[in-house]
Amino acid sequence: MTRNSKIALAVIILVLVVDQVVKILVKTNMQLGDEVAVFGDWFKIHFVENPGMAFGMRLGSGDWAKIALSLFRIIAVGAIGYYLNKVCHTEGKTGYVVCLALVLSGAVGNIIDSIFYGLLFDSSLGQVATFLPDNGGYAGLLHGRVVDMLYFPLIEGRFPNWFPLWGGESFVFFRPVFNIADSAISVGIVLILLLYRTNLSTDLASESEQ
Repeated sequence: MTRNSKIALAVIILVLVVDQVVKILVKTNMQLGDEVAVFGDWFKIHFVENPGMAFGMRLGSGDWAKIALSLFRIIAVGAIGYYLNKVCHTEGKTGYVVCLALVLSGAVGNIIDSIFYGLLFDSSLGQVATFLPDNGGYAGLLHGRVVDMLYFPLIEGRFPNWFPLWGGESFVFFRPVFNIADSAISVGIVLILLLYRTNLSTDLASESEQ
């Protein structure tokens, strides 16, 4: 195992452990909609469950959309894992490897929720969920919902009446509720675009020539 492989593995394990521990603690101690202030009104633990993509976004509705999204995540993780392994064995830059490992671990973290949480927990609606409930979980395989809890309503206010489209309406910045896995994906992608875009472009070009 190369040095970069060990670093990538360490990053993946660390992110997955922290992500899953936080999600399980929230899931087994809070009901949906419960909120705990961490840093005044600026940072809160706000428990929601996301049936779709990162930051509360959705891909259609119904069972087909959920299964399609779960399968897409699995395929994407396989592709990222293959690429990360290749970069690790071609002595790519360590920082680039760390960024790829962040993206991969974040994707895997949310896949775990989607695949298994419906089987492992009962509903959090109006109650604190139980791990491995006697009557079974709230959904089947691939139908689990992603646990989100990080909420940063940094600015709350109301648009002035003259403001186009949203005049007079209230707003919150930053509104999305997300999790550790989402954060890892976002940080990894942003750093790649800012610092390692040339590496990514070169690797993709070489892949297309093969």
